[in-house]
Amino acid sequence: MKVILKTDVAQLGLMGDLVDVKPGYARNFLLPKAFAALATTRNVKLLEHEKRVISAKIKKEKHTAETIAQSISALSISISAKVGEEGKLFGSVSSKDIADAMKKAGTEVDKRKIQLDKPIKEAGTFQIPVKIHHDVTASLTVEVVPQTEE
Repeated sequence: MKVILKTDVAQLGLMGDLVDVKPGYARNFLLPKAFAALATTRNVKLLEHEKRVISAKIKKEKHTAETIAQSISALSISISAKVGEEGKLFGSVSSKDIADAMKKAGTEVDKRKIQLDKPIKEAGTFQIPVKIHHDVTASLTVEVVPQTEE
């Protein structure tokens, strides 16, 4: 079944692409959630017009993502955690912890956009990539410091 994507769908395609998917995937997921439209002859003819509109929307989203990426790159967050001997953490710092710290700093980012290969398990300073847009990735400075006893 051929469909026209209205939004970017992971591992399928980008907005405006004409893709061939299984009928059940289209009927049960893409069409009810308005991620795609059926590729009828009328819709295919409208695709050319919509491609211009979509390309303008993509440019705007990319520009917005670049400004967000600049603010994230300038941001440096500090997370305090309990540290044992040799700088090892008792727990770990995950992407959720980083997203919460970013929210407190005034920049809200979905934790799934933080590209953390594995949780941070030691104190130190780390450069964490944050994928804002499929073409734009920012580098966030995260400093894990030992928690002070009070």
